[in-house]
Amino acid sequence: MIQAIKKVNRVYGEIKLPGDKSISHRAVMLSSLAEGKSKVSNLLESADIKSTIECFQKLGGSIEKLGNEYLINGKGYFGLSKPKEKLYAGNSGTTARLISGILAMQKFSSVLTGDQSLSKRPMRRVAEPLRLMGAKINLNQKETLPVEFSYSDNLKAINYELPVASAQVKSAVLLAGIHLDDKSTVIEKIQTRDHTERMLNCEISFYKEQKIISVSQENYPIAKEYVVPSDISSASFFIVLTLLIPGSELMIKDVSLNPTRTGILKVLQNMGGIIEIENVKTIAGEELGDIVVRFSSLKNIEIEKEIIPNIIDEIPILSVAGLFADGEFKINNAEELRHKESDRIKSLCHNYRLLGLEVEEFEDGFSISGDIRNKNVLFESFHDHRIAMAFSILSSIIFDEFQIKDFECVSISNPQFLSQLKSITE
Repeated sequence: MIQAIKKVNRVYGEIKLPGDKSISHRAVMLSSLAEGKSKVSNLLESADIKSTIECFQKLGGSIEKLGNEYLINGKGYFGLSKPKEKLYAGNSGTTARLISGILAMQKFSSVLTGDQSLSKRPMRRVAEPLRLMGAKINLNQKETLPVEFSYSDNLKAINYELPVASAQVKSAVLLAGIHLDDKSTVIEKIQTRDHTERMLNCEISFYKEQKIISVSQENYPIAKEYVVPSDISSASFFIVLTLLIPGSELMIKDVSLNPTRTGILKVLQNMGGIIEIENVKTIAGEELGDIVVRFSSLKNIEIEKEIIPNIIDEIPILSVAGLFADGEFKINNAEELRHKESDRIKSLCHNYRLLGLEVEEFEDGFSISGDIRNKNVLFESFHDHRIAMAFSILSSIIFDEFQIKDFECVSISNPQFLSQLKSITE
């Protein structure tokens, strides 16, 4: 599907976006593990979340939608059932990696698969700590999906220091650890998004700037009510659009303000962006509030290594902001971008080169500068939702109309993206 995107003259009004993708995944998983009925409000209804729901339905969970809420009847401690068929994670890396920590601990065998794109993404980084816990995991020669999990009677707690900053690997170990009596510990040198440890109420301590997270059966989830705040990653596209179009002002309601997710706001504010936070509150351990954005003159800054893990999903749209800011946009220490739905470094550089920009690609990042010289181009989405949406925003700013190939991939995280865009623009 080729989608045409027309130029926007102004952004205005207010909008409330669907639930945060990361929290939505975890709310479904933890509710399915807990014994009894949980209620989840404002759950993101995207292809990725659908993959998580269908996996847990195949594991015996009861998940139904009533109005704007999902009611989930969880199975309790070791209550999941052996699936009658392979579990399919679709395009969702979060589904695949987090559910691996759960499947590795079960008293039955299972097979986890994914679509063509997900089947190219690395799984060894998740399998290694789970194997240290005694799990029996079989990867293919490329160490990607499909993954086979077999019953193990030799499971044990571990102390594990993350070799790379990865919330997904951390979460897999924590979700495995809730199935064991003894405490497992995860040590991270660089802070990553912390939804899992918040939602499991893990024991947290710090030593020499390292975060130490401890978990055991005592942290096994209980049935409760979850209210999912709006997704700051989805909000970032509209934030950047508002910052870049003169005369624009937008309020985005009830957005997640988890400190491990607001790096994009800090970077844009340091670039000169006028971004204010109002009506902050805390629900179920997660902060949320309203974000007010106004048109601003931006300038590029040096992006520090330490913040990269907390803006990794927002780098595509951040680069669009950087393109229209004063100076050269440059980012390093972001090699993880190569292991997303597409090789995002390569994907971004390809599309920016189509515009005639000066682009330099590094192993761990890229730089862009110069002026847009080409008007008649067809952007490639590379079947990557964040690439498609980032170049939709760019297209909304520059010329009368641009086109993006394979645009349907936006349904992975935000199926209503185009209607949301239309509702706040003229």
